[in-house]
Amino acid sequence: MWDILKLKKAGIFAGGVLFGTAGVRLLSSKDAKKVYTNCTAAALRAKDCVMKTATLVQENAEDILAEAKHINEERAAKEAEAAEKSEIIDDGSGKDQ
Repeated sequence: MWDILKLKKAGIFAGGVLFGTAGVRLLSSKDAKKVYTNCTAAALRAKDCVMKTATLVQENAEDILAEAKHINEERAAKEAEAAEKSEIIDDGSGKDQ
């Protein structure tokens, strides 16, 4: 007939069903919905804060990149000018050809 193991399993199953039903009712209550709503609102505020910070970092990175390119262009122009001067001096004539 019913041995101890079967009764134990049946009791665990019945307890799980009872706990699950109570849990569903608890999770769908008005108070729980308020908690879910407040948690979702906090998550959205956190997302907005992170997005603002990411945008600021991206803008700063773009500014740094633009300044770095400008520095490299100036440096290349100075090096080209110095190379032209050294060619004129190496020519010995001192005149442009």
